[in-house]
Amino acid sequence: MANGYTVNERGILNNYAIEPKMYVDDTDKAGFTPYAELLNGRLAMIGFVSLLILEVSTGHGLIWWLGNF
Repeated sequence: MANGYTVNERGILNNYAIEPKMYVDDTDKAGFTPYAELLNGRLAMIGFVSLLILEVSTGHGLIWWLGNF
C-alpha cells in the first residue's frame, strides 16, 4: 500500500483513508499535578473576578446575596 491506495488483482483501484498516528497521553490529570494546580488557580481567578463584578454592579457582596436568598 503506497500513497494510500492499492490495486487489486482485477486492476480496480481501492482507496483507503490514511489514518493519523495514534498516541496516548500519559500525563496525570488528578492529584497535586501542575495541570490540576493551573486549573484550580484559573477557576479561582474567574470566581474572584465574578464576585467583584457582582459587588460593583449591585452594590451588595456575596454575603448579602446568600442572606437574602
